[in-house]
Amino acid sequence: MRCFILFLLSCGFVGASTPVDLFNGKDLSGWEIVAGSPADIAATCQAANGGVLAVSGKPAGSLLTVGSYQNYRLHVEYRWPADAPRNSEGGLLVHVTSGAVDRNAGLACFQIQTKINRAGDLLSIAGAKFSETPSSPPGASVPQLEHLGLVSEKVLGEWNSVDVTCRGGTIQVSINGVLQNRITHCDPRAGRVGIKLAGFPFELRNLRLTPLD
Repeated sequence: MRCFILFLLSCGFVGASTPVDLFNGKDLSGWEIVAGSPADIAATCQAANGGVLAVSGKPAGSLLTVGSYQNYRLHVEYRWPADAPRNSEGGLLVHVTSGAVDRNAGLACFQIQTKINRAGDLLSIAGAKFSETPSSPPGASVPQLEHLGLVSEKVLGEWNSVDVTCRGGTIQVSINGVLQNRITHCDPRAGRVGIKLAGFPFELRNLRLTPLD
């Protein structure tokens, strides 16, 4: 029932402008890396054939757009290697605010989890807030809201699609076309877009952002 209600609510997200390709398929123009120690973005991420961005996942940190965004629909496709360890994890970041906080524990933002078998979980990092009751225990350092339905990820080695709609104070997430999460009254409501680096290699393609009217 909750999934059905959220699906009806999603129909309200209409009206869009021209999509923007966040990755040009050739280099990391418009991106920078933020990590606990100095890092070379060219050594961490490299353009591959077919408009693919190969990410080493190291050092741990975040790959962030230079620009900030508000009210948009984000589409990203990712895949893990066919032999990826079962604990491989990463994520997409939205509403990233500037500057490290809490002794470099992270940047204030919301993370859409892409960890194997957990894709669609939503985490509030470093003080970011939402109104729904978290699935994580009270007082958890990283509040988390688990994905709504059954796992909708593809098998290892195949491409997964993530669609994130950010409008006003609402963030809605679909994995491979399946609605998996929705949070409201988010704070912050705007910021940079990012890719979480957690030490595991993966690939990305079709990083596209469509501003909403």
